[in-house]
Amino acid sequence: MPEPAFWHGRRVLVVADPLHTFVTYKDSTYAMMRELARRGARLAACEPQHLQWGSGGPVTAWVRDLELRDDAHDWFHVCAQAREPLHSFDAVLMRKDPPFDAEYFYATHLLQQAERDGARVFNAPAALRDHPEKLAVMEFAAFAPPTLVTCSAEAIRAFHAEHRDIILKPLDGMGGRGIFRVGPDGLNLGAIVETLTQHGHTTIMVQRFEPAIAQGDKRVLIIGGEAVPYALARIPQGGEVRGNLAAGGKGVAQPLTEAEWAIARALGPTLAARGLLLVGLDVIGGYLTEVNVTSPTCFQEITQQTGFDVAARFVDALQAALTPAQG
Repeated sequence: MPEPAFWHGRRVLVVADPLHTFVTYKDSTYAMMRELARRGARLAACEPQHLQWGSGGPVTAWVRDLELRDDAHDWFHVCAQAREPLHSFDAVLMRKDPPFDAEYFYATHLLQQAERDGARVFNAPAALRDHPEKLAVMEFAAFAPPTLVTCSAEAIRAFHAEHRDIILKPLDGMGGRGIFRVGPDGLNLGAIVETLTQHGHTTIMVQRFEPAIAQGDKRVLIIGGEAVPYALARIPQGGEVRGNLAAGGKGVAQPLTEAEWAIARALGPTLAARGLLLVGLDVIGGYLTEVNVTSPTCFQEITQQTGFDVAARFVDALQAALTPAQG
């Protein structure tokens, strides 16, 4: 059992999007922060652009010490602000949402230097860079549907000719943005390929369409190498092919299927050993379609519908990661 007094007085820095943009009734980072505060941790926050590294010194950030309030709209109070080295915190949580653009990339380098200074960063910055959320699935092809990563229109046309019904998506997309389905008639394939690849200059991902999307694009959470026993099935609505909640999908929590357990058990320990404390696997019809590592969500939806406290599981795993191995 986790030691209940472990967090008393410990400081946790959350690197995230602006706090005022949080939708508190569904935000997973908010749920993490609430659980940490409940256990006695002292919270602070900054945004990636607040990171700074001067020659000869440690990585610092302009941070705000927070007090959480019981008001969904006015949910935090800033107690103090100062520039502090990241290694002065007991843990740093990197929870900036995608896209994984150049600024995110540079932030991972600053966070990796902060690790060299002595900071404990989760997920590990190098692991964030090494696992692009669409491309990471290719390492685990045995669990994935047929997939192609290319900027070649010819290769995409050949993939469509073989599989007949396909999904095309940008590698840096999030929330279902930029996803297209092309059926057996090939309608608009050329225009879609030209648009997504920018006439052959941008690499995209193409996957076989899985009809099981009608039953949901399932988010399976892996925390500390182990699966949360419930997935959130994000079910497309109104003729959509996208189940993403940001695209209007309906979230329904369901126990993991045997196929989902098998994927989680195969990937979980490997990803955890690489420094990925929290991972969100996307699974459609028993096939792995994405490996999300930047800021996996769905904590609150699963907790509200099943009673399984995902945030508590996460904080337990974070505590275990911070606790030196015994003996």
